[in-house]
Amino acid sequence: MISPTLDSLRIFLHVLAVAVWVGGQFVLAGIVPSLRRDAPTALPIVAKGFAKVAWPAMIFIVFTGAWGLASIDVSDQSSSYMVTFAIKMLLVGIAIAATLIHSVGTSKLAKALGGAAGLLASLLAAYAGILLAHAG
Repeated sequence: MISPTLDSLRIFLHVLAVAVWVGGQFVLAGIVPSLRRDAPTALPIVAKGFAKVAWPAMIFIVFTGAWGLASIDVSDQSSSYMVTFAIKMLLVGIAIAATLIHSVGTSKLAKALGGAAGLLASLLAAYAGILLAHAG
């Protein structure tokens, strides 16, 4: 068996938190239309329940991402790596901002655009992370 390391634990926690954040958004996208139709009063309860799991996951994403950044020497990285990293950070910021707009928005437009932009930015940030993982 390959010996576990602190780096492997960090990466596992990071990927797990990303799976919770992004996967949960897909689950909600699948159940929200049915809830709206069949049990509209349950929608705020489900949303609050998801937020209790999703936002701590995002904190883990940021924490483990910063931990990963601290584990590399950025001066040894190529300019393409750093550009990809900057794009990933921008996408994470957009994902957080869009999800906040979705969460606190009161109009259908804010909810729809915030949710869609948050999911898209989250997916693109995750893909940028895969690119960075394979750059080394």
